[in-house]
Amino acid sequence: MFTKKIVVIGGGPAGMTAAIRASQLGQDVTLIEKNSVLGRKLLLSGKGRCNLTNACDLDSFLGRFSKNGQFLRDAFKVFSNLDLIDFFQKRGLKLKTERDQRVFPVTDKADSVLQVLKKELHKNRVEIVYNSRIKDILVDGRKVKGVTFGENKFIAADRIILASGGVSYSFTGSGGDGLEIAKRLGHNIVSLRPGLIPLEVKQPYPEFLEGLALGGIRLKFSDGRRQIFSDRGELLFTKSGISGPLVLSLSGKAVDWLAENKNLYVEIDLQPDLSKEELNIRLLRESRSSPKKSIKNMLKNFLPQRLANLFMDIVRIPTDKNVSQITQKERKEIISLLKGLRLDIARPRPTEEAMITRGGISLKDINPRTMESRLVKNLYFAGEMIDVDADTGGFNLQAAFSTGYLAGQSAASTFKQINTN
Repeated sequence: MFTKKIVVIGGGPAGMTAAIRASQLGQDVTLIEKNSVLGRKLLLSGKGRCNLTNACDLDSFLGRFSKNGQFLRDAFKVFSNLDLIDFFQKRGLKLKTERDQRVFPVTDKADSVLQVLKKELHKNRVEIVYNSRIKDILVDGRKVKGVTFGENKFIAADRIILASGGVSYSFTGSGGDGLEIAKRLGHNIVSLRPGLIPLEVKQPYPEFLEGLALGGIRLKFSDGRRQIFSDRGELLFTKSGISGPLVLSLSGKAVDWLAENKNLYVEIDLQPDLSKEELNIRLLRESRSSPKKSIKNMLKNFLPQRLANLFMDIVRIPTDKNVSQITQKERKEIISLLKGLRLDIARPRPTEEAMITRGGISLKDINPRTMESRLVKNLYFAGEMIDVDADTGGFNLQAAFSTGYLAGQSAASTFKQINTN
């Protein structure tokens, strides 16, 4: 069979998938990985459970990306979420679909996903070079010729797939090396920002609430000019601010707005099923039915203990005051807090703590039908280093798998076309 050398840079989901697909098509593939193991960041996904994709339809899938989802339409058509599910199930990995159509391995272990990929790499005889940091991609006449890595090592390559990730979770090896190389080759890099990241707040509340999780609440982010509402969901108080699915999902927009306007805040609706009028009726009913109950104990009907204590401090109500003694002003303040506990956003956590990197190689520089660079012939991109990002729920991982698959297939198929001619 006619074969040529394809070099894949990066041993994450995108890189491994690219190497597998190119080798399946009969090509000689070498995968270069910076770490001593493959898939370090993959093992952290889904809190170690690996939410590898989502079972929703294509249009819904594309709609979960922040702005550039349509760029991925070709990649998803070539290798969809259903194709990914089929890929793992045919190789013996049982999957399950949970809330919001999130797909996980039945084992609840990300390593189960990684083991399937590693076995497939071995089966297709992909050569893997570990502990090797890429130094540069060599180009001659705007066409790739090879890569330099490690201690003055060189591999000649007819096709190169760059899938070295972004800059989040840098301890896993995502240091932005590939982005720097792409920039040196003339590609435009859209400014890098954190995505799916916890937010720090200005108030000292997290000191008292750290570790407290709230369910069934809604959020409203606003900078005074614009506002965005969340669905119902979960929030988690951290040592310095807030996290959890709702916060992470809207953190990208929050970070962008924060860069434009420092007066960003979030309001937490702790009782989204009740209006202010309905809450007022319930509080009045409590005061009539249990007049000797303390306000603090009454609040336990609406809030976790620690949050009830915080409310007492904010409204400055004595801890021994009974509900029959509550004033109209105090009742109004409590209702306002229940419907909109305000937290002023100070900053996002450092980018290296983000689940994903937003920004990256400009989509104007990439052919969406092949993932090939429009500037350097036979150079392909895949994964997080591309300027696409999505909500939580398996969408970002699917984008990595799909762009990796398309890049690997495109790189391998060009050889077959040359051979045919």
